[in-house]
Amino acid sequence: MAADLYPAIEPYESGMFPAGDGHEIYYELSGNPKGKPVVFLHGGPGSGSGPEHRRFFDPKRYRILVFDQRGAGRSTPIASIENNTTQHLIRDIEALREKLGVKRWVVFGGSWGSTLALAYAAAHPEACVALVLRGIWLCRKSDMQWWLYGVRSIFTEFWDDFANYLPESERGDLLENYFKLLVHPDPKVHMPAAANWKTYESRIAALIPKPGSEKSQSPRTLAMSRIEAHYMRNGVFLPEGALIDAVPRFRHVPGVIVHGRYDVICPAEGAVALHRAWPEAEMTMVPDAGHSAMEPGIRKALVAATDRFADLD
Repeated sequence: MAADLYPAIEPYESGMFPAGDGHEIYYELSGNPKGKPVVFLHGGPGSGSGPEHRRFFDPKRYRILVFDQRGAGRSTPIASIENNTTQHLIRDIEALREKLGVKRWVVFGGSWGSTLALAYAAAHPEACVALVLRGIWLCRKSDMQWWLYGVRSIFTEFWDDFANYLPESERGDLLENYFKLLVHPDPKVHMPAAANWKTYESRIAALIPKPGSEKSQSPRTLAMSRIEAHYMRNGVFLPEGALIDAVPRFRHVPGVIVHGRYDVICPAEGAVALHRAWPEAEMTMVPDAGHSAMEPGIRKALVAATDRFADLD
């Protein structure tokens, strides 16, 4: 694992939090129990968290909350899209903050996690010490059309594999026709579709795609693919342009925006648009990176940002 991240650590507390609506949220705390509180918001939506996510934070200075959003990772029921909206997730974050007795914290999110962090900051600016955002996804109609169709202009053969999974007559609406497969009750239908969806996203996430991406057919694969499609077909439950419109609510909060110049999942235009609306935030455009948080330049910029905010009141 990368030397520019903090050493691997284990949680000192973990458990299941009853979020209501039939959902139980997996959460874990690591680092310094008396340190600066930080909450990590994973991507997807639906991808879940992993042990590497603890490593963006100095464990001597941070009290690190990592959790799996509704239906994702170790939360239950896995892959559930019932009572699963952006507004539900914002409420879950607040419920966890109150459970842990945190007054204010640093909010860290990448990709969909950046979307959720912005929506949370708009709803609860008073709870945010600072925002660290990576791979900005504004979830406009144009962003989703790019993910579904525009990517073929760059990763043509990967997009072909994604689109050609469906019959030719269904390729005019990839999202809706994939969604029908992803929510089909038969695992022989939904699992291969989920694997193909995730493989597409995995292949286009890095500046240099990793060869031999395998089509995993695990519950976590289904969770990411189904929940992601669910959010996309509902416009992530936010009005068009809502995140940019909301900037005045949290413009006073210190922020860092980190984005890969060659991010194909979330093109750089979105990060630039956010920075224009929020010029007080510091933006780092990493010149030799794609989308993944694990690309070297992005890792370094994110750790520099969390180090910077560790002692901020």
